Amino acid sequence: MSDSETMPPATAPEAPGSAPALPKEALEIASGYAFAGPALDLGALLWDGVCLPDAQVRIPLPMLNRHGLVAGATGTGKTKTLQLIAEQLSAQGVPVFLADIKGDVSGISAPGQPSEKVRSRSEDVHQQWAATGFPAEFYALGGIGHGIPVRATITDFGPLLLSKVLQLNQTQEQSLGLIFHYADTKGLELVDLKDLRAVVTFLTSDEGKPELKNIGGLSTATAGVILRSLTAFEAQGMADFFGEPEFDTADLMRTASDGRGIVSVLELPAVQDKPALFSTFLMWLLADLFHDLPEVGDADKPKLVFFFDEAHLLFHDASKAFLDSITQTVRLIRSKGVGVFFVTQTPKDVPSDVLAQLGNRVQHALRAFTPDDQKALKATVKTFPDSAYDLEELLTGLGTGEAVVTVLSEKGAPTPVAATRLRAPESLMGPIEPAALDEAVRASPLHGRYAQAVDRESAYEKLSAPRGAKGPDEMKAPPRKPAPKAPKEEPSVVEQVVGSGMFKSLARSLGTQIGREITRSIFGTARRRR
Repeated sequence: MSDSETMPPATAPEAPGSAPALPKEALEIASGYAFAGPALDLGALLWDGVCLPDAQVRIPLPMLNRHGLVAGATGTGKTKTLQLIAEQLSAQGVPVFLADIKGDVSGISAPGQPSEKVRSRSEDVHQQWAATGFPAEFYALGGIGHGIPVRATITDFGPLLLSKVLQLNQTQEQSLGLIFHYADTKGLELVDLKDLRAVVTFLTSDEGKPELKNIGGLSTATAGVILRSLTAFEAQGMADFFGEPEFDTADLMRTASDGRGIVSVLELPAVQDKPALFSTFLMWLLADLFHDLPEVGDADKPKLVFFFDEAHLLFHDASKAFLDSITQTVRLIRSKGVGVFFVTQTPKDVPSDVLAQLGNRVQHALRAFTPDDQKALKATVKTFPDSAYDLEELLTGLGTGEAVVTVLSEKGAPTPVAATRLRAPESLMGPIEPAALDEAVRASPLHGRYAQAVDRESAYEKLSAPRGAKGPDEMKAPPRKPAPKAPKEEPSVVEQVVGSGMFKSLARSLGTQIGREITRSIFGTARRRR
């Protein structure tokens, strides 16, 4: 992808008829980006308002799993920066995941359209621009939208993430964890919302209350809050997001037949009014990847780069346990070859413990129209290394498609802060036509696997079974006389269901982990391969 390697190095002596030598300060900055190995080209250095195309600003490919931040005010070009980085990762054989909040990233699958602006930008930064489309898959949460449906079961989603979606407080979150613990140990599969509602209702009934007596119990008031939250959540049309077939995050790791990485685009415009839902679902995808992938250490290139758009929605009103889990996941997933880029307006949107894990930074322009804006600007400047620029002035004066960049070098050290005029994406900078999007979705090899929802027997059906109901195997057997032993306490409905032949047969056919607790990750997601 790089055409900077064909240019004379910034330190080369000036040849007759060549461009003027770089200023001393610019030369020092440019030398910090003269990497020997494979790298992604971001653009050309800006100094004193002048673009210096011989001083290319780049990111080493192996450092993309050290995470990053793309920030800036609305309209400054953050989405195009994502597109630019995603294109080059795909060309290097690295799969990419993009959350399409506004519905304009689908154009990455189609060649870009030449224009005077593109031509001018390409000349400014010495980019050999060529209209190119990249291999892409399109997804939609629960099938609301044009993409392949992405679903998760309640069991695999886990109590911590679900508490965030339902906006539960700490006490209610702990009670929900207790409910999941009970369902796990009793083999009650929580596939969708009605399964969880059935278990909560049972545990607050006269028959179910003793089930949790020895481990804290479940108060009627807390159960009522959880049930009301579930009802409100379902009334908003969110029930479709939970169910089967559950999405296998391994499908995000694929490459195309020509060796390029597939760009997975999750369409989110249809659920923009449910920010807690889509941000938490993105975290579920990341958490699922975390516990499924093996350790790889430092690799030549990432296995996947994950762009987390509108990141501030994830952290808003989050519990301490939730934030701790995010921090730990981001810290540890690097060694599994996954890079995470948070995309938001200002760095202060991201907690400091998470921000400390981010090695690469692309900061677009900030506004300073109000006292709060000015405070945010000063806080942003403090998060950068020492710089040769007046960053307060620079960050308010950057144009669209310009940014302040600092990344990790090949040795893992921060590069000098560089004002950069960014390259133009080579794919379409806008959405493709809905008809073309629908055609691409139907042609996907994943469409047949995920398109049709499945509603199998799970906790709701088992707890709704008539008291004393028997499975087929038991109905064929002759009645047995009770042994002459001391009377035993009558088993609960759940114990009868778990012990039935129908239940055992179902467990064998599905390969579920019945009769023992499901192991859960640091995020509370179920740890089992599908």
